[in-house]
Amino acid sequence: MNFSFYIAKRYLFSKTSTNAVNIITLIAMFGVIIGSLALFIILSGFSGLRTFSYSLLETSSPDLKITAKKGKSFVFTSNIKEVLQNNSDIKLYSPTVEERVFLQYKDRNHIANIKGVGSNYNKITDIDSSLVMGEWINKDYLNTAVIGGGISYKLSLGILNFGGQLEILVPKAGKGFINPNNAFSSVKTQIVGVYEGTEEFQNKYVFTNISLAQELLSYKENQISAIEIKLINNELSNNVKSKLQEELGSNYRVETREQLNSLFYKVINTENFISYLIFTLIVIIALFNVIGAIIMMIIDKKENLKTLFNLGTGITEIKKIFVFQGFLLTLVGMVIGLFIGIILVLVQQKYSLFMIAQNIPYPVEFRWMNLFTVIITISVLGFIASKIASSRINTNFIK
Repeated sequence: MNFSFYIAKRYLFSKTSTNAVNIITLIAMFGVIIGSLALFIILSGFSGLRTFSYSLLETSSPDLKITAKKGKSFVFTSNIKEVLQNNSDIKLYSPTVEERVFLQYKDRNHIANIKGVGSNYNKITDIDSSLVMGEWINKDYLNTAVIGGGISYKLSLGILNFGGQLEILVPKAGKGFINPNNAFSSVKTQIVGVYEGTEEFQNKYVFTNISLAQELLSYKENQISAIEIKLINNELSNNVKSKLQEELGSNYRVETREQLNSLFYKVINTENFISYLIFTLIVIIALFNVIGAIIMMIIDKKENLKTLFNLGTGITEIKKIFVFQGFLLTLVGMVIGLFIGIILVLVQQKYSLFMIAQNIPYPVEFRWMNLFTVIITISVLGFIASKIASSRINTNFIK
């Protein structure tokens, strides 16, 4: 066994003659335990939040979306249909019609987006799984709609409100003089479902059959706003996007879910990184205790170090003793902290002890990547702290 490592292990696991040094060492180890525990739990919490947030996006965004680069609509031609049908990576696709509209129910109103969708749209996204009341729109019933929970609250409008229908209005297209008495096209719909999701999503959309939206906007039968696509394997979205963009040409824009929600992804990833930096700083502060503990140990063992030096042990080897000691102290604290952290994460996953809302447990996720991140971070910082502490040792100090 390495001489310096052997002595370091003896120093770490044996009590010193000075009780204060023992207390300082325990405090230093406790600081490493708490730092490791906090860093692992925070990373696991953000992993859970990221997965939870991404699952919400699956209800509001498709794997791929095709829109026109110019204008709000385009014609769904046979050539586009052929390109989509010949792509083996595409599982389903659905034309959609979308426009900003004015909603009115009795004496309340709200500005939102109407989104006309095909009969298979609930298979493109998981929108129907987010329904909290009622059911998804049925293609056999033209004048029905599904609204977000935010719209439902603002308009005091629920499902099957037979006392009055939701009126959807949009300005008529055209140029020249506008008759104020006939400036809007409108339709009345019966609400059959209410969905929930992110705050922006549930305040934004009224879903209807695509034919109703086309009628409201005076679109032709094959005139649409977008084509939303579900892939067999979403991990290939960038490859499929590039292929479709090449085949469709420069008149169309093909975007992935990440591009459609680029700001959301940036915010989530930035928050995760900043939290990692903040808690790494806390760990660095905790490791100052390790530096203090090692320095106190060096002072306490000064006579022993003189003996080792007189027996022929070099300054470099003596420094290694305390580098190993500080590193072992850090590793022991890290292992204990990670052990407690893993247990807490697994318990939260199974028993949902902490809740965000009444029916939503705080999402945490055990990931090996988080475990390795904590191990590498604590190990590197612990080694640096040990090197700093051992640098106090020199020939003049020992003599």
